[in-house]
Amino acid sequence: MSAAPGSGRDQDSYVVGVDFGTLSGRAVVVRVRDGAELGAAEHLYPHGVLDETLPHGGPRLPPEWALQVPSDYLGVLRHAVPRALEASGVPAERVIGVGTDFTSCTMIPVTADGTPLCELPQYRERPHAYVKLWKHHSAQPQADRINALAAERAEPWLNRYGGRVSSEGQFAKGLQLLEEDPELYALTDHWVEATDWIVWQLCGSYVRSACAAGYKGLLQDGAHPSDEFLAALDPGFRDFVSGKVEHPTGALGTRAGGLTAQAAGWTGLPEGIAVCVGNIDAHATVPATGAAGAGRMVLIMGTSACHMVSSPDPSPVPGMSGVVDGGIVPGLWGYEAGQSGVGDIFGWFVRTAVPESCAQEARRLGRTLHEHLTLLGAAQAVGEHGLVALDWHSGNRSVLVDHELSGTVVGLTLATRPEDVYRALLEATAFGTRRIIEAFEEAGVPVTGITLAGGLLENTFLTQLYADVTRRPLSLIRSSRGPALGSAMHAAVAAGAYRDIHAAASAMGGIRPTVYEPDPARSAAYDRLYSEYCLLHDYFGRGANDVMHRLRRLRRSAVTASAQPVTDSAAPAPPQP
Repeated sequence: MSAAPGSGRDQDSYVVGVDFGTLSGRAVVVRVRDGAELGAAEHLYPHGVLDETLPHGGPRLPPEWALQVPSDYLGVLRHAVPRALEASGVPAERVIGVGTDFTSCTMIPVTADGTPLCELPQYRERPHAYVKLWKHHSAQPQADRINALAAERAEPWLNRYGGRVSSEGQFAKGLQLLEEDPELYALTDHWVEATDWIVWQLCGSYVRSACAAGYKGLLQDGAHPSDEFLAALDPGFRDFVSGKVEHPTGALGTRAGGLTAQAAGWTGLPEGIAVCVGNIDAHATVPATGAAGAGRMVLIMGTSACHMVSSPDPSPVPGMSGVVDGGIVPGLWGYEAGQSGVGDIFGWFVRTAVPESCAQEARRLGRTLHEHLTLLGAAQAVGEHGLVALDWHSGNRSVLVDHELSGTVVGLTLATRPEDVYRALLEATAFGTRRIIEAFEEAGVPVTGITLAGGLLENTFLTQLYADVTRRPLSLIRSSRGPALGSAMHAAVAAGAYRDIHAAASAMGGIRPTVYEPDPARSAAYDRLYSEYCLLHDYFGRGANDVMHRLRRLRRSAVTASAQPVTDSAAPAPPQP
């Protein structure tokens, strides 16, 4: 039973959810009794993703770097939250709590009082002083060493991460900081997940999210990897946990503190209201679908994709991003898997590989390029383009856990058109999802149903394609702002309006009536393409041909060489007539 939040309109209470994404933050004002979303606003990060240079310019960043500026996150609190509150028409005094979620693993080096190092003038030109975004993948060499040593020592926690931890995680990125900028490492008092940092800014208390600590911080059964293990990686890394990471944790849906006067001034919300422990964006989305039980996969499709499943028991699932007790909802083991690139891949193709003639035709027809290429591709029969692609343009998060892998398209001819490649990329992401589902079920973790969420749901062709490829009916989340709604629901629990997230999910979450059913004929045709995908997946991803790794090394060497100043004696001779 929930504690009734109010039976009449005049007695309603409200919560605010804030979702910090890759390029922007979104706030939503939600009615506690039924999950109605009454007002929303978005704030774009002024600095976006830093993957070429720092904000003031300077040398080119190395390959696979992705940084952010933490002040952009505070802009979401100052702008999106007040606008959402104004749009809702809700009196601020009726808001009882605020919850947040963040992309993960996104890490910030800070001083003892929470000041990011990049905000100190003397370090603004040091790349390692900035936020390392989730898709900062240049710590893969450190992740490889962590995995090799953990396997050699038979560390028991390794199975909880599918046998391989990711370069996206706290430890690989922390080891990279130590080895590439030891001075900044020494100055870092706390190595903080952004989801915890933003809660710190709201309530003045640093409380680690047990969710983020479990999935991204290698916290299992109350313990991190040992000091001996860390010292074997690098002697200077011995005190990484005790000196940089270890801190009191809070469970999802619990109160981290009360909103400070300063944060109340930023947001327009009442001082002292409940600030919920932070969450990971994909994890927050699960209860927003109403699916807080075991077996149903929630697939969040955006720039990347996350595949969330709960189960009564933990099982070692090869290539999973982690399994954590209570990591999604209390009382169940939460499994996370994912794909590092989905919408990012489609966006890359549209930005870099579409001829102007195609763009002109799209404009003439009043379509975006994504809409235009989707409609052209959808007119084809399955396999008509003669292509199969691998969805590894941002590496592979699951099941290979290797961010040195890269994308490829097989079957290109002089007759291949942009819509052919675009459709093949859409299909590749669906094939990647099917491979993840099969890995769950092969390991004894059943997937009894699938609900889709995220920003790509409005592409109905893509949604039907996923149903056809996976051979499963797909339902859709009711909300278009799943993470923010889920964070608001956790805030309602933290404020005492519901006894737990299961009760909040039942009252505030839900799915749309539309269900996408697989088409048997198309599914059979996709089976043939999927078998080719699996052959390429294992050939390039399991060591038969390491060309992708060799190309990455060549690229890094070339970029490093090009960054060195060229002396007159070393300068190339001018071309001869």
